[in-house]
Amino acid sequence: MKSPIGIFDSGVGGTSIWKEINRLLPNEDTIYLADSKNAPYGEKPKEEILHLSIKNTEFLLEKGCKLIVVACNTATTNAIDYLREHYDVPFIGIEPAIKPAALQTKTKKVGVLATKGTLASSLFHNTSKLHASGIKVFEKEGHGLVELIEAGQLHSPETKKLLQDYLNPMVEAGIDCLVLGCTHYPYLIPLLQEMLPTNINIIDSGEAVARQAKTVLVKNDLLNDGNPPFTHQFFTNKDVSILNKFADITRASFLDF
Repeated sequence: MKSPIGIFDSGVGGTSIWKEINRLLPNEDTIYLADSKNAPYGEKPKEEILHLSIKNTEFLLEKGCKLIVVACNTATTNAIDYLREHYDVPFIGIEPAIKPAALQTKTKKVGVLATKGTLASSLFHNTSKLHASGIKVFEKEGHGLVELIEAGQLHSPETKKLLQDYLNPMVEAGIDCLVLGCTHYPYLIPLLQEMLPTNINIIDSGEAVARQAKTVLVKNDLLNDGNPPFTHQFFTNKDVSILNKFADITRASFLDF
C-alpha cells in the first residue's frame, strides 16, 4: 500500500524515531509533523495534550496516512487510548523502555529520565509495576531539556549542567541502566556517553518502535507495494532550520497550524 506512514511529535525529537523507521522500512513513504510551537508537551495538562494529539492526527489523516506513530512519550501516555478508539487506522505509541532495562540490570537499579507528563501517567506506572518488580527505579523529570534540544543547544553549558544535576544522584545510587523516556533525549546520547560511567547502559525505544511498525504493517497488509521514488515530507510550525538539522535534510516545510 503506497500511502505514507505518519509520525508526529511535540517537536524535533521524534526524528530519532523517524530515522529508525526509515532504516528498517526504506521502501515506505513518510510524513513527519513537528509541533514545535507547542513543545514541550510534558509540561501541559492532559486535556491540552489530547487536543494537540487530535489536531496532529487529523492533519496526518488528511494527508492519507495508513499508520500513525505517536513519536512522543507524553502524547502516548496521555492520548493514544483515545486516538485508537476514535480513528480507524493503527497507532503505535512510545513508552519508556522499562522492560529491557529491568532485564539488563545487574545492580537492580535503573534510572529513568523523562518528562513530567510521562512520569505522572498511569501507563508509565503500570509498565513499571508490570516489568520492574524487584527493581529500584529512580525517576527524574528532565525539566528544561526539551527546550534546549529544540533550540539546537545539544552541547551548551546549560544542557550539561542540567544533565549533571539530574543524573549525578542516580549514578551515586548505583544505577547501571538509564532509560531515556523522551524521544528528544536520544540526541543527547553522545553527551551522556561522555558524562556517565562506562558500565551504565543507555536505553531508548527507537529500534523497538520501528520493529513494531513493521509488525503492524505486515499484520494489516499495509506494506508499500509501490515502486520508487519513495517520498519523505517534513512539516513544522516553528523553526524549519532546526528540523532540517535534526532530520539531516534540507526540505522541511513551515506549516502554520
